[in-house]
Formats: sequence, C-alpha cells, structure tokens
Amino acid sequence: MLQFLFWCSLLLVLYTYVGYALVIFLLAKYRPYKANVAFESWKEDELPEVSLFIAAYNEADIIATKMLNCRALTYPAHKLTIVWVIDGSTDSSERILEQYPDVKLVSSPLRKGKTAAINHGMEYVNTPIVVFSDANCLLNTDALMLMVNQFNDPSIGCVSGEKRVAFTDGDTISSKGEGTYWKYESLLKKLDYEYYSTVGAAGELFAIRTSLFTVMPEDTLLDDFMLSMGIAKSGYRIAYTPNAYAVESGSLNMEEEAKRKRRIAAGGWQSIKRLLPLLNVFTYGKLSFQYISHRVLRWSVTPFALFALLPLSLIIAVGYLSPYNVFYVIFVAQVVFYLCAGIGYLQRDHPHVSKLFYVPYYFIFMNINVLLGIYYLLSKQHRGGWEKSRRK
Repeated sequence: MLQFLFWCSLLLVLYTYVGYALVIFLLAKYRPYKANVAFESWKEDELPEVSLFIAAYNEADIIATKMLNCRALTYPAHKLTIVWVIDGSTDSSERILEQYPDVKLVSSPLRKGKTAAINHGMEYVNTPIVVFSDANCLLNTDALMLMVNQFNDPSIGCVSGEKRVAFTDGDTISSKGEGTYWKYESLLKKLDYEYYSTVGAAGELFAIRTSLFTVMPEDTLLDDFMLSMGIAKSGYRIAYTPNAYAVESGSLNMEEEAKRKRRIAAGGWQSIKRLLPLLNVFTYGKLSFQYISHRVLRWSVTPFALFALLPLSLIIAVGYLSPYNVFYVIFVAQVVFYLCAGIGYLQRDHPHVSKLFYVPYYFIFMNINVLLGIYYLLSKQHRGGWEKSRRK
C-alpha cells in the first residue's frame, strides 16, 4: 500500500511539473489548433475603440509614470479611452488623475477590493474591447495593437499578454525566483494557446470583448483568472500574445512575496470550487484537460503528494530488502534537494545567489504557500480588500 501511494505521488509530481510541459509541447507541435480561415490585422481606420482599464488603490506615486507609458502606446489616441478606477484610496490619487483631461475617472469612497472596483468600473465602459492592466506595470508600446488584432478571430474572447518580472544579478530571491517561474509559466501559456487555449490570463495585461464581461462575486480573489476562464467556459478561446507584455519589479523580499503567493493559492482553491463544471472532460474536452493539468493539480493535490514523498521513500527504503534500493536513492536525492532549498532560504535576502539554491527554495516556497492558502481562504482574511505586496 505504501509503495502504491509512493508511486502515485511521484508520478503526480513529475506529471504536474515536467510531464505536462512535455505533453503540451508535443500536442502543440503535432496537433495544433487550426482556424477555419486566416485572419489579417485590422487597418488603422478599421481598429475598434478600446478602453484601457486600470483599477488602483493608493497608487499616487506611480500615476505619472503609468500615464506617460499609456500615452506612449501606439494605438490611435482618438480610439483609446484610459479608465482609472480608484477603490477607496486614502492618498492623492484622485486629485492627481483629475489633472489628466484624457482620463475617465471612476471612484468609490469605500475600499471594497479589486473585484468590486472592476465590477463598478465596467459600468462606465462602452467600447467593444477593454484591456486590463495594473497600475504598477509598464506596457511595451505596441501591446494594445498586437492584442486587439487577435480579436479578428471570432473564436477569441480573451487575449492574454505576457507578464515579465524585471530583475538583475544583484537582486534577491524574491525577484529572481518570481522571474524564473514566470519564464516557465509563459512557455506553458504559449504552448497551451498553440494547442487550443491559454488557461487563464494574468491581471498585469489582458483584454476581453466587453460584451463577455460578467459581474463577479466581490470576494473573488483571482479576478483575472475567473473572468478569463469564465469566457473560456462559455466556448471562446484565450489567445496568448507574448510580444505584448507588461513589466513589473519583483517583490521587495520573500515576506512580501509570501503574502502574494498565499493570496494566489487561496484564489486557486476558490477558483477550483467555483469552476467545478470545468473538471468535466466529457463536456469541455481540450479545455478541461488543460485546466486540470496546468492549474488544478498544482493548486490542489500535487503539493500534498510532493511533501509526502520524503517520509514515504524513507519508510519504504528502510524495509526494502533488495540490493537495488531505488527508494533509498530517491530519498537521498530529495534530501539533497531540500538541503539546496535550505541554503537558498538562508541566503534569501542576499544578492548573487546561485540558481542551484534559489530555484529549489522558490519551488518549495510556492508549494508550502499552496497549503497555507487553505488557511488564508478559510480565515476569510481576503474580505477586507486587496493587500498589496510591496515591490522594488
């Protein structure tokens, strides 16, 4: 029985973090999604009107930089509406934004959280396409043009840009770990789209057909994921556009990164419950397979399987009478991996940490926070509005 649990756990961990990447690579290469007709980019005079939607809480320090970035976008200015939704900010955000005549300002005196701010702000959007972006990230100049062109394909209901985390060799693990993770995640998103559909969009930069927006419960933690997957669930595809990207700095330190990871993990658990129908492969086919493999496993059972492997391999190795004790080898390999993660933990606030240490540490760190996310969700800490993580 223990051996059965061990092998099931090992296969689950390997499939979640390595196997699915190989499977989706092969599927994307040999069974890619093929549109019935070819779609060309819009000519400039045919481009639809677009709203650039920015929900913010106490972002006064970044508004000027963000507005410079918005005005540098190549999308025709007469077809672009910049919408700022202020969610009960206590700083000077509203006063600063009132100085920009090209901004549509929507504000709420009470802080209700990002999802409530999106629900409120969308009441004032009247363009056929809306692009969501965070206040603390900067977009490349062609981002909107590239994303909007994806909507030429009527099967596309949502377009995800790429999130990029800026870090240097001198940064600490909080930036390097997040940056490395997002390179891996971006590759999976690209392959997912080539096969059928990207599984969820990142809130830093994504676009939807406005007609497909649905009001979300105000306690929704992953508004970007729930909104985009709701669109996918209704039969549309999510396009991935890596050449349209949003750049932001990494978390200030691992403590700030932990706050963010716990919230995301709690949102993952919440999303699984609210998207239960998507687990039905017979109804949703390819999308269900991708959703389960890419998201559900890593947000639910795989972390438990990962942490069960160490004690299981030790217990079996002790009682395994064979000169070829593979369980002992696997146990030792895990000990080495955890030791590297431990060194990464001790060096978490120091620059110039080797990948040999910070990659194992960040991997273990992420999985621990999936488990802590359960407590975060059950304790209802998220009911008081968003808790911003400080960034560099």
